[in-house]
Amino acid sequence: MTLSKYLKTVVLSASLVTSGAVFAQPGQGNLPDAIPFPMEFESSREHYDYLMDYYKGGVQHDYLSVPKWEGLWSTAAHQGRNEYLFMDEDGEILPGVLTPEYEDAFRYRLDLGNQAFNAGVDYDRLTTCEPAGIPRWFREPYVREFLNTPTYSLWHNDLANDTRRIYINQEHINIDGTHFAAGDSIGFWAVDDELGDVLVVHTEDIYPADFFRGMPPTSNQAETVEIWYEWWDAESDEKKIAVNVYFYDALMLEEPLNVIYTFRHRADMEEAGLRIRYWECAQNQNTYLTFDEEGRPNTQYRLPGEPGYIDPRGTPLTRNPDLPQGLVGQEKSPVFDDQFDFAF
Repeated sequence: MTLSKYLKTVVLSASLVTSGAVFAQPGQGNLPDAIPFPMEFESSREHYDYLMDYYKGGVQHDYLSVPKWEGLWSTAAHQGRNEYLFMDEDGEILPGVLTPEYEDAFRYRLDLGNQAFNAGVDYDRLTTCEPAGIPRWFREPYVREFLNTPTYSLWHNDLANDTRRIYINQEHINIDGTHFAAGDSIGFWAVDDELGDVLVVHTEDIYPADFFRGMPPTSNQAETVEIWYEWWDAESDEKKIAVNVYFYDALMLEEPLNVIYTFRHRADMEEAGLRIRYWECAQNQNTYLTFDEEGRPNTQYRLPGEPGYIDPRGTPLTRNPDLPQGLVGQEKSPVFDDQFDFAF
C-alpha cells in the first residue's frame, strides 16, 4: 500500500484525528496531492519517527542507485502565494493559524510597512546580508542544485550561498550549541509504491527567519518534516521535484502547516551557460536603511553614478589596504580595456 493512500485511509478512520492545516489556496500551476497528517503528533520528531517506522527504516542506496536530481532547478508551482497561508484574499489575517503573540507581531509588521500581499515590501532581512534560511529557502525564485549521495545530500540555493546538507541515516549533531540558517537536517531514503523513491527529512535548530519578506516571522522552535520525490507533471509534460513540507513551530503556529512546493528542471539555463557562483554579500553594500517620520523602515539602493555608490568589485585600496595602490592585476574583473581607469 502506498503512503499517500494509507494516510488518506487512516485520516478517515474515526479512531484517529487529523492534525495540521492542508491548504487549498489559489494555486500557481499544477500540483501533486498533499500528503495529509495521519494523526496528531506531539512533535516533528514523533512525525519523522512515525514515517521511518512506516517505511521500515527505509533503504540504503549506493552511488549507482541513489536518485539523481542533477542540473539546475528553479521554483515552480506551489500552494498559492505565501500570504494565503496567513491571510485571506482581502488581506485580513486568518484566525487560528498564528499564536496570539505572533499574530500581533505579524499585524505590527503589516501596519508598520502598510504592506499587504507582499507587494513592495519596505524591509527585507537580505538588506543586512542575512541568508534567506528556512522556510523561505523553499520559495526563493533563484536556481538551485540537488546533489544526492548515499551518505548525504547537498542542496545549493543560488541566493546567499544558502546550502542545505541532509545527512542520510544519521542523527542530529549540534556541537556548536546554536541554531543555523538552514538548520540541521537528517533523512532517509525509502520506496513508496506510488511515489517511487522518497527522501524523508527532519530539520531542527533553525534560526528565527521569515516565511518570505513581509510574511510572519518564525521562532527558534521551528522544525520541519519533509517528503521529497520526483513527480511527473502531466499538465506541463515534464518531470519535477516535489516536496510536502510539514512546518512545526510551537511558539508561532497554533497547529502545524502542511504545504507543497515544486521545482522544475531548467535545461534552458544550462544551455545558456548559467552556473551557480559564490554569492558575494558585498553586492549588498549599496543597500541601506532609512526611516520615515512614522518610523517605518525603507530599504534604499545606491545605483552606479549616484553619490556614495561603492563598486562591489572593490579597488586595490579598499580591498587590500596592505598592498600598494595601483598594483596591476588586483581588480576582480580580469577584463583589460582602455575604457577603464586603473589609476587608483
